[in-house]
Amino acid sequence: MVLLTIAMASACHASVKTGLDNVGSYKHLFAGRRIGIVTNHTALDRNGRHIVDVFAGMPDVTITALFGPEHGIYGVEADGKRIEDNVDPGHKIPIYSLYGRTTKPTEAMLKDIDLLVFDIQDIGARFYTYVYTMALAMEAAAECGKRFIVLDRPNPINGLRVEGVVLDQRFASFVGLYPIALRHGMTVAELAKMFNDQGWLKNAVRADLVVIAMKGWRRAMWYDQTGLPFVRPSPNMPDLETAAIYPGLCLLEGTNVSEGRGTDMPFKQFGAPWIDSETLVGRLNRLNLPGMRFEPASFTPAASKYRDVDCRGAKVVLTDRDTLDPFFSGIQIVNEIYRLYPNAFQWKALHFDRLCGTSAIRQAITAQSSLEGLRESWQAGLKSFLSVREKYLIYHD
Repeated sequence: MVLLTIAMASACHASVKTGLDNVGSYKHLFAGRRIGIVTNHTALDRNGRHIVDVFAGMPDVTITALFGPEHGIYGVEADGKRIEDNVDPGHKIPIYSLYGRTTKPTEAMLKDIDLLVFDIQDIGARFYTYVYTMALAMEAAAECGKRFIVLDRPNPINGLRVEGVVLDQRFASFVGLYPIALRHGMTVAELAKMFNDQGWLKNAVRADLVVIAMKGWRRAMWYDQTGLPFVRPSPNMPDLETAAIYPGLCLLEGTNVSEGRGTDMPFKQFGAPWIDSETLVGRLNRLNLPGMRFEPASFTPAASKYRDVDCRGAKVVLTDRDTLDPFFSGIQIVNEIYRLYPNAFQWKALHFDRLCGTSAIRQAITAQSSLEGLRESWQAGLKSFLSVREKYLIYHD
């Protein structure tokens, strides 16, 4: 594996440059090559140019294929929607969907490619699917003898905080393939190194991995401290506040409570037709969850759960993102709704367990056992993950 680490500047946070901003220093990697690009609408440089336009402007570089993740290459498709292959209308390049008939590039898709480039903005939570699109593309590249290049981008919810359960492999799925913490505190390039070197790719294949790192990024940075514009990475991830609470509020996907999809505040409000807002908000505020409080909310989703049905519940008000503990707070929110409405509340059990990476959380809530004891139970796994993680960190403040 080749690692091209660009030294970080000590300048102010507004100077952060992504891997895409730095490709000009590595033109020799691409000259004379036919390249495939795994990407979506988030792959913009500091001047707002999309990666396809950046590479199309390089001399002696030919883009032969594009590959799109969940939500499609333009980032507009609904969550979970199967996406078909297409053709980029501007450049007349074939677009292969990696969220349709396959999630992994086939040998036929790679036959006219010398190397595969990945550039997509992640959100920092284990169940966000883009990193598994990366992993499977890297796996395919390794199997076909193609170099794999990752252009790095910031972890928007910072690269210091690590929390939550480490995935139990019995619950591996496309919302969590490998044993990493729910909030992993890593960039996509750091994850790529880990996936590759830990032998987690199928049959323990190892890609010829090259990382083009960022310049000026520090682990403590939230995305709004980087000087980079926030581009909505998926339809229901409109802003950084949503990203901050997403590692916990996404757990509601595994229940019959609306997580606010189909509204203008996904994950920042939640509810159901059978919830009393005032009662729920009172209970949640008495928990004194770090970094957040709650206000009554009513909404009518235009899509997803309870479409066109009036729902009542709570709105999350972020008070201190640096003390936020989103995953454990999400567990406590689910627990309070379960306690208040045991007859109306329902699990989507397998999906909830896959999101959590374990069945122990659902079982603890159902049994009404100690949540603090539950949190203590995953600390040993988290400590072990932190030890492994340290080997793959590119950026050190």
